[in-house]
Order: sequence, then structure tokens, then C-alpha cells
Amino acid sequence: MTLPSIGRPIEPFRAQSSHGEIDSSALAGSNFVLYFYPKDNTPGCTTEAQDFRDLAGEFEKAGCKIFGISRDSLKSHQNFTEKFELPFPLISDDQEALCTQFGVMKLKNMYGKQVRGIERSTFLLDQRGVLIQEWRGVRVPGHANEVLQAARNLAT
Repeated sequence: MTLPSIGRPIEPFRAQSSHGEIDSSALAGSNFVLYFYPKDNTPGCTTEAQDFRDLAGEFEKAGCKIFGISRDSLKSHQNFTEKFELPFPLISDDQEALCTQFGVMKLKNMYGKQVRGIERSTFLLDQRGVLIQEWRGVRVPGHANEVLQAARNLAT
């Protein structure tokens, strides 16, 4: 499988989310963000989800949908969504299909041990499912605002 590249459409996908099944072909006509994060209810991931939540209305005005993706279960996503009142779907990628498709699985150091996990990454796609911009190795502070600005630029 070839990793997505700027200016090219992504491979179609179907996945289960906290809002039901997501079929990428049904997203045609909307710009959208796919943000990959390591784990529900951890400090950085919670802050990132809250940042996207707080800007969700602005993303909507820019004609852009938001989808969070991690390897957590649907039950974990449901609890995370309810706890933090997230208005957008969280996709459960417990089989790592989307993680593999987007090349976000990396070896990371955690407490002195190498562990395999999701590298925090975000992808902005246009109405045709074409990758417009990507951010890899994301640092949370200011990131959602940066993605929003790119989504606004795409809308104009």
C-alpha cells in the first residue's frame, strides 16, 4: 500500500466510529480532517480533542468535518466522547487499517522502553478526498488552530 501524498486522492475506507459507520465515499462534497492520536483519556490526547471540540463550529463554518482516529475500542470512544462532549466522530481503528494506510504507526520511547504506537498526525482532505496538507509528529499546543486556518484557506 502506498502512503497518501499531497495532491492525490486517498484510498477509500470504511470504519466504525462513535457515530456509526464512516464511509469515505460518503464524504464527497465536504472537506475533512482526519486526526490520529495515541489514546483516549491521556493528557495530550484529551487536550487535542478539546481543542478540536472548541473549534468545531469554526470548522463547520469553513465547510470542514472533523474525525479523530485511534486504536481504542468503540466503547472507549463513546465514553471519551460523552465525558468531553465531543461533537465529531471518533473512529476505532483497533485493527490498524487506517493507521497503516496513513503510515502513522511508529516505534516510540516510553519510560525507557520501545513501544509501537500512533505518531500524532493530522491530514486535511478536500471535497474529492484529495490530500491537501499533512502534519506529522504533531505538538498539541496551537495545532487545531493551524489546521483550522488551512481549512479556511481551502474553503476560499
